[in-house]
Amino acid sequence: MREVLSIHTGQAGVQIGNACWELYCLEHGIQPNGCLPSDKAAGCDDSFSTFFAETEAGKHIPRAVFIDLEPTVIDEVRTGTYRHLFHPEQLITGKEDAANNYARGHYTIGKEIVDLALDRTRKLADQCSCLQGFIIFHSFGGGTGSGFTPLMMERLSVDYGKKSKIEFAIYPAPQISTAVVEPYNSILTTHITLEHSDAAFMVDNEAIYDICRRNLDLERPTYTNLNRLLGQIVSSITASLRFDGALNVDLTEFQTNLVPYPRIHFPLVTYAPVVTAEKAYHEQLSVSDITNACFEPANQMVKCDPRHGKYMACCMLYRGDVVPKDVSAAIGAIKTKRSIQFVDWCPTGFKVGINYQPPTVVPGGDLAKVQRAVCMLANTTAIVEAWARLNHKFDLMYAKRAFVHWYIGEGMEEGEFTEAREDLAALEKDFEEVGMDSGCQEGEGGEEG
Repeated sequence: MREVLSIHTGQAGVQIGNACWELYCLEHGIQPNGCLPSDKAAGCDDSFSTFFAETEAGKHIPRAVFIDLEPTVIDEVRTGTYRHLFHPEQLITGKEDAANNYARGHYTIGKEIVDLALDRTRKLADQCSCLQGFIIFHSFGGGTGSGFTPLMMERLSVDYGKKSKIEFAIYPAPQISTAVVEPYNSILTTHITLEHSDAAFMVDNEAIYDICRRNLDLERPTYTNLNRLLGQIVSSITASLRFDGALNVDLTEFQTNLVPYPRIHFPLVTYAPVVTAEKAYHEQLSVSDITNACFEPANQMVKCDPRHGKYMACCMLYRGDVVPKDVSAAIGAIKTKRSIQFVDWCPTGFKVGINYQPPTVVPGGDLAKVQRAVCMLANTTAIVEAWARLNHKFDLMYAKRAFVHWYIGEGMEEGEFTEAREDLAALEKDFEEVGMDSGCQEGEGGEEG
């Protein structure tokens, strides 16, 4: 068994966690109280024990920790449908929140709770026979998500050195923002986690709003709608760890295939098909249809245009009724397209995973039940657009030193702002160099990473 621990921090992390665990339970036939129906228990495979631990009493408990510096969001888990699923000690809350302030989450309030959180994580890790790594869910903009998460990740690096750490991060959207100081929090948190994270899948709410509006005809999507869509993506990425398939992909395999240099670890996520039941009824949704949909900029989870950049690597994770022959044909067709450019030092560029378990839909959800789906993780230089946008916003505020006193007041030094900003300028430069043709940079083949 190769177990994976999930860590959900802050409001965004916890709410995505709710959607993910709801979906995992449905996929594995586990009831909201953690029990498996008796007919399932007898002859079932135990591949889901990578994500669930079984107790003496026969209950299945998620290998997950939920942490928030204030109680209200986690209280909804404690009183919700899945309240009996989690061990009470897995839900950790503080008394007051980080108030959208990275420094509160990282220095003052986060410090008080981090030992408790690590202790609970250690208990879960001790139950694993062969821990593969951690999946960490958080936002870049909030105080807990941006401040407390790097604190956890630094300590996890110390305690579990070589284990993979993969992030799912809610990245600030270009137009809509839930906090004025998002650019500060994002750049500070990225600066610290850059060294501690092996891969970070960024998702921005605005991109998902647009997908919900366009593909699911939802005029006013709620966070539940967004999170359920995210749940499908997380499920696709982790399906090969939980089910048997033709081509399985584990956490370390993602890194090997998607991260050419340690710092360039921000793959773009796309999922297809996102359709309502009535649309699905009239569409074919063949392997080539869903593969092509992944290369449409409108279906991406981050607002940036891959036609402006070059692909370094693509990981296509298929699930459901898919055979390798169809996949080869679909990818062959993609490679002939002019608009999809690969860097010249990575000629093959495609990694494929096939899993026979079709996607499960949440009853009463928006997505149609389909026979096959694909999740594409693509490492492209175009994602630098997202960083450039954020850096620009940071510069506008920091030039006036706006809001900086709130951070200084919590024991942070102003030097940390400039240091973080310089690190992200270097990240932009790294992306630029990686995208250059090999001929342009004789003898300095991107060694900076």
